[in-house]
Amino acid sequence: MSLFDWFANRKKDAPLPATQQEREIADGLWSKCPACGVMTYTKDLRANQMVCPECHHHNRVTSDERIRQLIDPGTWTTLDEQLVSCDPLQFKDRKPYQDRLKEYQAKTGLKDAVQTGLGKIEGELVALGVMDFRFMGGSMGSVVGEKITRLIERATGDNRPVIIICASGGARMQEGMLSLVQMAKTSAALERHRESRLLYIPVLTHPTTGGVTASFAMLGDIILAEPKATIGFAGRRVIEQTLREKLPDDFQTAEYLLQAGFVDAIIPRTQLKSTLARLIRLHTSPKPHHSLVPPTLSIPSIVQ
Repeated sequence: MSLFDWFANRKKDAPLPATQQEREIADGLWSKCPACGVMTYTKDLRANQMVCPECHHHNRVTSDERIRQLIDPGTWTTLDEQLVSCDPLQFKDRKPYQDRLKEYQAKTGLKDAVQTGLGKIEGELVALGVMDFRFMGGSMGSVVGEKITRLIERATGDNRPVIIICASGGARMQEGMLSLVQMAKTSAALERHRESRLLYIPVLTHPTTGGVTASFAMLGDIILAEPKATIGFAGRRVIEQTLREKLPDDFQTAEYLLQAGFVDAIIPRTQLKSTLARLIRLHTSPKPHHSLVPPTLSIPSIVQ
């Protein structure tokens, strides 16, 4: 063996530099909190529903993970998962809209930005919709609006409560008016659901903005939010430029909206499933519902 071969073998067997070892150990095993910087064992973080055990920061989760957190095992049935968006405007930007859709479908494994289905939460029947921010920022196009509308109509027919986990940047501009009309369509379906005296609970997560906030996200009988979630319609800078004044630091947070009366309660993710189950039980009557409003009295007219 030559001296060169001896050094080559030594180099091959030499231990990795400390920084490279740390990087390989950390990848996938540990997660760094974006809020406080604390490193947490990823398995423990997932067991805590992706909530930082140190500062209680709520990391964003996928729709699949959210369904697993809320729905009882073995009770989930998906609805309308075959629906996909077309390209009615032939929208062209830096990349054609159809190419963008295919890219996000491959990246997320989803057809669009929401999953809908039927299941049970602690034994209580529910119709659940879960938006996924990974798919084009959770934007609401024709498929998102159609799937949510069908979910609500199915729940109305089955006498089930509806729960929608909201996470969206707003309406999807690539579909133009077909996107904006989903605001009215979902709202109309919720009104029919309300007329049937059935429960609807939206859960506002980070972020919930734009046309979703202006429609089904704010039409709940009880509106819940996750801690420190960003909730609003227009962006902060747009509002400040329009009003020509500085907004409070906590503006458009769940805590700010709670004080203003737009949100009924802020529920940590680790308590969300039990809270939803309790609310459903409180609003489910085993007997026919009797109106608390007294019958209208018949008053004779004095107009001749």
